[in-house]
Amino acid sequence: MKSAGVETGGVADVVETPIRRTRRQKVFAVLPTLLTLCNAACGFGAITITAKVGPEHFGGSELFTASQLIFLAMLFDMLDGSAARLTNQTSDFGAQLDSLCDAISFGVAPAFIFLQLAHPAHHLMDTIAIAPFHFHPRILWAIAVLFMVCAILRLARFNVETDEEDSHEFFSGLPSPAAGGVVASLPIGMNELKGQLGPGGNLHGLAAFEQYIWSALVVIVPLVTLSAAVLMVSRLKYAHVFNQLVRGRRGRLQILQIVFSLVLVFIVRELALPVLFGYFAFSAPVRSLWQRLRRQPAAVREQL
Repeated sequence: MKSAGVETGGVADVVETPIRRTRRQKVFAVLPTLLTLCNAACGFGAITITAKVGPEHFGGSELFTASQLIFLAMLFDMLDGSAARLTNQTSDFGAQLDSLCDAISFGVAPAFIFLQLAHPAHHLMDTIAIAPFHFHPRILWAIAVLFMVCAILRLARFNVETDEEDSHEFFSGLPSPAAGGVVASLPIGMNELKGQLGPGGNLHGLAAFEQYIWSALVVIVPLVTLSAAVLMVSRLKYAHVFNQLVRGRRGRLQILQIVFSLVLVFIVRELALPVLFGYFAFSAPVRSLWQRLRRQPAAVREQL
């Protein structure tokens, strides 16, 4: 009887272990999905908060809060892929769901934030500067639509061209989260710029040029958004910063970039966001152009 009890216990252990493992796998499979859906929830929250902004009501905090939600969505977007790989739950379903949520958080929501930020009817720039030039509202609407369309095309292309054996160290074209971060960093950076130009701010020495700075931003903000949209569908090579920092080998240049970023954040605080995202987005086309210009003289010398 004793030995039978031992054998029965052994069989029970053998039978229960796969069941427990299956249950654990199901629980873990839910975690990446929940993180991805939180990404979409943040994007939807950013849209609804931004929609409260209108010609007769603008406090500035709405766009600031909406932009913060975009960055929170970016955090969820980084975590869901890591959670799926750690729990060995990567799947086509997860990849498609991730792209659908990214289209909301990094395509639709940033485009809506930009439209509310730059539209003359909301009088944002009128509260800080009288700009001599404004883009026509239809042009701003077209830029917002183009940004959203390019983000969707970028995500669809990524799904088609990326396979399971991809190292995920580099992207072809500006990633949609980075493009969304470029746009979302603008309201946060502009809010911080007001404080930095004021009394006691680190940029108070430029207060005499404040009027010109805000007037320039009226033109720069739409052009930056338009450029980010075009870079998403380009074939320029962009590094996967998160994967390279976490799993890759960090070289001397990357360490210097990290140190520079930390110093910049310490000095200008939130104003560092548009600077860092702008550097990431536009350093690739500048580098590509510089390399092309360097090759041309060499080609001319060879022909001679």
